[in-house]
Amino acid sequence: MFDRKLYEAQCDGRPVWVFLSDQQRWIEQAEVVEVSGGVVTLRYETDEDGELQAWQEMVRLNSVGSVMSRLSSVSRNGTAEDLLTAEDCPVEEQISQGSPDGFGETP
Repeated sequence: MFDRKLYEAQCDGRPVWVFLSDQQRWIEQAEVVEVSGGVVTLRYETDEDGELQAWQEMVRLNSVGSVMSRLSSVSRNGTAEDLLTAEDCPVEEQISQGSPDGFGETP
């Protein structure tokens, strides 16, 4: 099952977070380079002691305990005007310009 999810991430070019159950550690924001024959090749970066390091690691699929991918992200510091919306967004789903919290209702 994880092989399909990792292959999808590879095809989509999106980063994944992988938990290696045998080592009890996470590999964060990894690029899936290849999924082949029970082995997945991951490429990722770490920042240790102010030094940016790039890694490429081959991991057995049976060592993978979890695979996560980010669905979306929104800056908490942004304003309603910063959000991209479709031109054909229904009126009831549009963000009101006058609301301080950005949820469409004024106090």
